[in-house]
Amino acid sequence: MMALKVLLMILFFPALMSGSQLLESPNIMQFDLLVAKDGSGNFTTINEAVAAAPVNSKTRFIIYIKEGEYMENVLVDITKTNLMFVGDGVGKTWIKGNRHNATGWDTFNSATVAIDGNGFLAARITIENFAGPKNGQAVALRSGSNQSAFYQCSFLGYQDTLYVHSKFQFYRDCEIYGTVDFVFGNARVVFQNCSLYARRPDENQGNVFTAQGRDDLAVLTGMSFIGCTFAAAPDLIPVQPLFQTFLGRPWRNFSTTVIMQSYIGDLVDPAGWSEFDGPRGLDTLFYGEYQNRGPGANTSGRVKWAGYHIISNSTVASQFTVESFIQGSQWLNDTGFPYYPGLN
Repeated sequence: MMALKVLLMILFFPALMSGSQLLESPNIMQFDLLVAKDGSGNFTTINEAVAAAPVNSKTRFIIYIKEGEYMENVLVDITKTNLMFVGDGVGKTWIKGNRHNATGWDTFNSATVAIDGNGFLAARITIENFAGPKNGQAVALRSGSNQSAFYQCSFLGYQDTLYVHSKFQFYRDCEIYGTVDFVFGNARVVFQNCSLYARRPDENQGNVFTAQGRDDLAVLTGMSFIGCTFAAAPDLIPVQPLFQTFLGRPWRNFSTTVIMQSYIGDLVDPAGWSEFDGPRGLDTLFYGEYQNRGPGANTSGRVKWAGYHIISNSTVASQFTVESFIQGSQWLNDTGFPYYPGLN
C-alpha cells in the first residue's frame, strides 16, 4: 500500500518530485528494482530486471526504469504477474526495437515489448518499433495481459503499432502513432483521453487507425475510444491530401469498435470506415460513433453497411464505458491510475 501511495505522488505530482530527488530519498519513493543505463541501479537492462522479478506474484512488484534509451526486446512472460514498469516520462524512458516482417519476424513476435503476465501496469514510458513504413507489420507493444493498464505512455510505430491481443485492458492519457491498422487485436479494451496520430505511410498505402479482431459472436471483445483524439502526425500534415485515412476496418467478421465523445480531425475520409477483404463482415460487424466532434466527425457521408451505427441512445453508448465494458470498478482502483467509469 505504501508503494501505491508513493506511486500516486509520482504520477500526479511529477513536477514536485524529479527522478533524482526520488532516488536520493528512498523513503519517498518505494520501488523493488531499479534499471539504469549508467549502472547506478540494480540492472542496466530491463530484461534482467524482469528475470529477477518474482514468479506468480500476488502483490505489485515495481520496476523503476530511469531515463535513457533501452535497445532491447522485452518479454514479460506468463509467470511474471502483477509487474509494473514506471519511467521518468514520455520521451525520457524509451524502449526501442526494430523487428519486422521484412526480416522474417511474424507479427506476434515482432513486438518491442510483449506482455503475457496478468495484471501488468506501465506509466510514463515510450515504447517504439522504428522499423519504418516500408517493412510491413512491426509491433511496438503487444499485450495479452488480463487487467493490464497503461497511463501516460507513448507507442510509436507504423503498421501494427499497438497489438491489444486479448483479455481486459485499459489505456489512459496515452499517445499512439502509426499508419496501417495501428491499433489492432482482439482484446476487450477501453481507451480514455488518448491521442491517436496517423503518420505518413508508404507511397502505396493509406492509414487505418483500427482493425479489431472479434471472430466469435459468443465472446464479447472490442475497442472503445472515449474522449480521444484522432489526428494527423506532423509528418502527414503537409502531404495529407495524398493519402486516405479511415477510422477502422474489420479484421474479423464480428469486428467491434466504437468512438464516443472524441475529436476526429479532417484527415478522416468522409466514409469513415473501410473494407478489409471486400464485403466480408460488413453486415456482422458493429461500428459505432456517438457524440463526436471535429471536422472529421460529420456522419452524413459515412458507409451504409448494416453493421455501422450512428449511436443516438446513451443507453447503447453506455455499454462501452469503463464500467460496463471492462468492469473497471472491479480492478482499476487498485492501479492508482485515473479513470471515469461512464461517459463524459
